[in-house]
Amino acid sequence: MEIPLFPLHTVLFPGAPLLLHIFEPRYQEMIRICLEQERPFGVVLIRKGVEAMGPLAEPHAVGCTAEIVDVQRLGGGRMNLTTLGRNRFRLLSLDSRRRPYLTAEVAEFPLQDADSPPVDAAVPGLQGWVDRYLEHLARVRNEQYGPVHLSGGNAAKIFLAASLLQIPLVEKQALLAQESAHTLLSGVLTAYRREVVLLQAQLRQGGSSPGTFSRN
Repeated sequence: MEIPLFPLHTVLFPGAPLLLHIFEPRYQEMIRICLEQERPFGVVLIRKGVEAMGPLAEPHAVGCTAEIVDVQRLGGGRMNLTTLGRNRFRLLSLDSRRRPYLTAEVAEFPLQDADSPPVDAAVPGLQGWVDRYLEHLARVRNEQYGPVHLSGGNAAKIFLAASLLQIPLVEKQALLAQESAHTLLSGVLTAYRREVVLLQAQLRQGGSSPGTFSRN
């Protein structure tokens, strides 16, 4: 299928929310068409280039469709969007000539083996790591986070846990691009274990340190 693309400095996972402010004319046009046709657009991490006010960026090869669930119109074509990640895809080809924004032919990229016995056995342990991580992160940043309950099937739980990690974007992209639930879950658990240890060490050293952890 063919979809419009929105290259961003963010990684969107299925089931994760994404808030967007639309101000560039090219993306105003893209979102207008998506709303008229009730279709999603693709969010892809930028490999090379900038988000706004420049040449079209070069995207990574795996992205996620975004469904528009709410629109706040601000005048002058500007909009605030609430979107929700839906399905992973692989880029097959890019087209930058027919529209002022990128479009792409894509293939769906479903997560393999999400209901296999090893994944069934390991997924329940994710919740404890998420709780511990968010508790430590809140203390380091001196902020308050509400509890996050991992719900749905195995794939939904793993994707949501991956989306919560505040790690470099290239690492999140590597997680998004995993083919099987087993390898994705292994990568997510490894990241949580590492980040919890780092947060604990930071707390022992005296709490927050500006710039140590980046928001994605």
